[in-house]
Amino acid sequence: MKHAKKFAHTCKLLGASTLLCLASNTMAKQVEVHDPVMTKEGDTYYVFSTGMGITYYESKDLKNWQLTGRVFKDEPSWAKRIASDFGGHLWAPDVYQKDGKFYLYYSVSAFGKNTSAIGVTVNETLDPKSPNYKWIDHGIVIQSVPERDNWNAIDPAIVEDGNGTPWMSFGSFWGGLKLVKLDDDMVRLAQPQEWHSISARPNTEHGPVEAPYIFKKNDYYYLFVSFDKCCQGLDSTYNVRVGRSKNVEGPYLDKEGRDLNNGGGSLVIEGNKDWVALGHNAAYTFDGKDYLVLHAYETADNGLQKLRILPMTWDDNWPVVDSSDLNKRTTKLIEK
Repeated sequence: MKHAKKFAHTCKLLGASTLLCLASNTMAKQVEVHDPVMTKEGDTYYVFSTGMGITYYESKDLKNWQLTGRVFKDEPSWAKRIASDFGGHLWAPDVYQKDGKFYLYYSVSAFGKNTSAIGVTVNETLDPKSPNYKWIDHGIVIQSVPERDNWNAIDPAIVEDGNGTPWMSFGSFWGGLKLVKLDDDMVRLAQPQEWHSISARPNTEHGPVEAPYIFKKNDYYYLFVSFDKCCQGLDSTYNVRVGRSKNVEGPYLDKEGRDLNNGGGSLVIEGNKDWVALGHNAAYTFDGKDYLVLHAYETADNGLQKLRILPMTWDDNWPVVDSSDLNKRTTKLIEK
């Protein structure tokens, strides 16, 4: 149920939640991504995003970035079997590091339908120059089927609980967002299966909530979600909400005690005159500092999507970000 429209730039439609714009700009070019996620290997940060083959970038300082490459040279072999009108654009990845391996989860879907699946590919390193660099695709982790499932198998994100058990949150619109336990091998569901509903907006048209991300901090698990409309240029209304729980399974409650399963969610950040469509976030701790990572559309650049990495502080155990950092925390794309 995501939508898109043409911007003033020459753009290539890359599917739900994504427009890769090919415009030139006289100013320093920034990193232009949808649905960013991050990790760090050694002294290098990596950002992965939606797009053909999943584009990713690298940086030493979180400011200056260069294109690393694409995860997939060809589309996953199973993709068109799941979604016959799949166009090669892989959506909303998540990358998770565990036991010396990097697990890259990604979404295959048909536009505006829940004909979708989440897959996973694994690598020992993210450095293409390493002799150990090789992505091994393990195929489908979970699949949603129209009329059978009232949920959408896209927008995966991984979290481990206090016992080291891996869980995957996911979902977009339909009946809301889910959490499912993974097997210890990280590439399939645990058996017997264990599912939980973690966020929904039952009293709104189409239930506009997606992109769950669970971040563990001290005694709480924080569930970040994106409300409302993405990918409609400057008409987009995307904004980031949060709830918290002492259990990874939930229930997740906002500052007013409202359950995110019943439409709750405290506002973390929303658009302003300079930026709109703030959303599809992730959250990380790097070198002892917490960050909220998201995309935002710049009004001065005809709504072109930009990567934003915002410092995140805490007030009474709730996350706080400063909207003024949207202008301060710019990125620069360096040509190799």
